[in-house]
Amino acid sequence: MADMTPDMSGQIDLFLDMMAAERDASAHTISAYRRDLVRLGNFLMSRGDNFLTVEPSGLSDFMAHLSAEKMANSSAARHLSSLRHFFKFLLIEDMRGQNPSENIARPSTERPLPKLLSLAETEALIGAAHNLPARTHAEQGDKLRSICLVEILYASGLRVSELVSLPRAGIQQSQPVIIVRGKGGRERMVPLSPPAQRALADWLIWRDSQKPLAASLFLFPSRSRQGYLTRQRFAQILLQLGAAAGISDKKLSPHVVRHAFATHLVEHGADLRAVQQMLGHADISTTQIYTAVLDERKRRLLDHAHPLAKRTSLSGDDEA
Repeated sequence: MADMTPDMSGQIDLFLDMMAAERDASAHTISAYRRDLVRLGNFLMSRGDNFLTVEPSGLSDFMAHLSAEKMANSSAARHLSSLRHFFKFLLIEDMRGQNPSENIARPSTERPLPKLLSLAETEALIGAAHNLPARTHAEQGDKLRSICLVEILYASGLRVSELVSLPRAGIQQSQPVIIVRGKGGRERMVPLSPPAQRALADWLIWRDSQKPLAASLFLFPSRSRQGYLTRQRFAQILLQLGAAAGISDKKLSPHVVRHAFATHLVEHGADLRAVQQMLGHADISTTQIYTAVLDERKRRLLDHAHPLAKRTSLSGDDEA
């Protein structure tokens, strides 16, 4: 497959510079865009085409090429998203007169339903943190930190990366909310439940009384390279609490607790838009997965509990 021309490489670079400067895209996102667009560019070059001349049929052929290579629909959908953003950029910058990607069909992708953590399991998990031993001063600190971590995680539905990197300066004990900087640098205000507020207050008293910790910029200081508790270490803490609560490690992760937060809110009548804002989802369609979770849970409950759920017909014969 032919390599791209310098002009095509330059067009990709201009687009990625815009994404970094104006959209605050992460290094991971920039890298993914580059891979997708380089792949498209090489495909077009092999056909004697380029970014400024390709027609919709050429992009359809590219998507068919990805399918022929047995690429997963989710990955192909990401490629299409990349090129849609790219060609919109070329249009805005007057490098093209039309956007050839507008009407390209998106590969169908069915999101797998999140793993479920019941309300009882969630209560057992939090209870395991409250029941940790605290025989020494250090154990007392570990206990207060664990309680604070799981209470905030379940009360707010934060992503684990958002939770462990919370800045100390953004936490005010007098306020029942925390300000979180999420994906794309977007800030959102997340309310805390009374138990989470109490856990946070107890942890702050202990944390701020320890000189090495009090000087840290982060709510959960650590000796890690970043200066805060690593995601991996928190996952270990959560699995230890899960074991004490009788929850299988195959069922538990920080993201599962985030799912529990959202599922339990929707189950108890929370407005989907409010849940979207608290989770930091850019698109409401991402949040709608939790309504599907509840629909599936209701179906299973009906199949299991309804006295006539397993019958075939009233006469005992299978229906046509």
